[in-house]
Amino acid sequence: MRIALVGAGAFGEKHLDGLKNIDGVEIASVISRSAEQAAEVAAKYGAPHSGTDLAEALDLPDVDAVILCTPTQMHAEQAIACMNAGKHVQVEIPLSDSWADAEAVVAKQQETGLVCMVGHTRRFNPSHQYVHNKIAAGELTLQQLDVQTYFFRRKNINAKGQPRSWTDHLLWHHAAHTIDLFAYQSGKIVAANVLQGPKHPELGIALDMSIQLKAETGAICTLSLSFNNDGPLGTFFRYIGDNGTYIARYDDLVNGKEEPIDLTGVTVSNNGIELQDREFIAAIREGREPNSSVGKVLDCYRVIGELAASLEAQDGWS
Repeated sequence: MRIALVGAGAFGEKHLDGLKNIDGVEIASVISRSAEQAAEVAAKYGAPHSGTDLAEALDLPDVDAVILCTPTQMHAEQAIACMNAGKHVQVEIPLSDSWADAEAVVAKQQETGLVCMVGHTRRFNPSHQYVHNKIAAGELTLQQLDVQTYFFRRKNINAKGQPRSWTDHLLWHHAAHTIDLFAYQSGKIVAANVLQGPKHPELGIALDMSIQLKAETGAICTLSLSFNNDGPLGTFFRYIGDNGTYIARYDDLVNGKEEPIDLTGVTVSNNGIELQDREFIAAIREGREPNSSVGKVLDCYRVIGELAASLEAQDGWS
C-alpha cells in the first residue's frame, strides 16, 4: 500500500509516524506548500517523491491512496480530486467548512465506490473506544458528556507554534470532534444550540464558543471551546453515565475519582492517529466501509451547518 501525504505540517508528521508502524505501507510522496519542507520530510520518512502540488502525487502511477492534512478550506475540493483520480482518500478533520461541500464529497464517494474516510480521531482513541464498548455492551448508558476544548491561539499558528497560512475555526474544526463523538456514543443529534463571544479584530472569528446538544436517546452534551485559554491546553471529556463516570484526555482515561483505567487490550496501539490510519488501510485492503467514513460522519456536518446558520442569524441581531 503506497500512500501520498499531502500537507507536511505538525499533523502530517503525526500520520507519518503512525504509518511507520503498519506492515506493508510505504510513503510514496510528500506534498507541501514549501518545496523545501516537502523534500525534508520526504527524506526523513523515506519517500522517493516530493513536491508542492497535489496533482503531482495524483499523477504517480504507484500511489494507492492519499492522506490530506491541508488547510480546512481545501479539504472538500482536494478529496474530490483524489477520488476523480481513482485514489482512496483520508481527509483530516474537518471534511469541509460548508454543508454543501460535505454533501458533494459524499456524492463523489458514492459515485466512485472508493474509500473516503474523515479523520475523526475520537472514534479511535483507546479512551473513547473503552467507553464505546461499555455503551455497546449495555453496561453504561450515557446521561451527559461535558467537554472542554481549550487552546491559546490568538494568531495563526499550528500545534507546534509555527505560523499558519490559514485561519483555524472553533466550530467547523474543533467542535466537529465532539459533535461526531457525541453522536457516535449516543445516537442521532436532535437538538443543537450555539453562542459565541466577540470576534477577533484580525482573525475575523470568535475565540470563544459554547454549544449544547441533545441526542435521540435523551443524553445531553455541553461543549465549551476557546482560543483565549492560557493553560491547561487540550480537550477534556467527562462522560457521566448511569453506571460510572469517566474522564478522557486524548488516549488516557480515568474514572471520576481520577483513578487510571487500564486500556491494555482495548486496541493494538495506544496512539489514536495510528489507529485511525490502521482503519483506513484495513478498509482499503478489505474492500469495506471504514469507521468514520464520509457517510458515517456526514450528520455531524449537518449539525455544524445548522449551528453556523444560527450564528449568522445572531450576527444579524447585533
